[in-house]
Amino acid sequence: MREYVAFDLETTGLSVEEDQVIEIGAVKVKNGKIAGKYNCIIYPEREVSDFIIRLTGITRKMLDGGIPMREGVEGFLAFSEGYPVLGHNLMFDYRFMKTAAKRFRYAFEKEGVDTLRAARLLLRGLESKKLSSLCEHYHYVNQAAHRAYDDALATAVVFESMKREFGEDQKVFVPEPLQYRPKKLQMITAKQKRYLNELRKYHKIEDNDSIDGLTMSEASRTIDEIISKYGVMR
Repeated sequence: MREYVAFDLETTGLSVEEDQVIEIGAVKVKNGKIAGKYNCIIYPEREVSDFIIRLTGITRKMLDGGIPMREGVEGFLAFSEGYPVLGHNLMFDYRFMKTAAKRFRYAFEKEGVDTLRAARLLLRGLESKKLSSLCEHYHYVNQAAHRAYDDALATAVVFESMKREFGEDQKVFVPEPLQYRPKKLQMITAKQKRYLNELRKYHKIEDNDSIDGLTMSEASRTIDEIISKYGVMR
């Protein structure tokens, strides 16, 4: 695999159904050289824990200045169009991205290579197969671990290093179809949409974000948050 997009996501947690993407980072590689990059922070539609803030180094101020989810997803889909993908523990990121794409009625069908799987097959003597351990093994300093772009770049560096060490013809370096079917999302109902709009208007909440892409659970959570902060309509 000589041309690909390495990508990594930062999320609010581990559950594809309950958590969301808050950062997308990606690098486009052609013949071992960086040919493009994509990076964005996404405004959170749910609470981000202090643990995630500490782990990623993404501050609440940075999150407040993030772009809408739809914009971030559409940008990444355009950036990665036509390319196989690379990731470390790839299916974690693929599940989140495919679920996010489906929310806005986009397809995300990809072939890909997982550097974690490759390391388990080829670097059996290495005690840990974590990305940080692979970076150390290949003498690469990841400037900002647990930030999406830096981890995506580190994954690409590790992959290129593995190809140089073991040769490009390894079967594990050949992209394979990625299989995942997101659960069917129940989108915001007409009743929820009407009530949410009425709440916003009543409490004079200025919000340019469209609510059309919210799921039922997200809409319920948003309504609860507004009522908790501003009170019910009287």
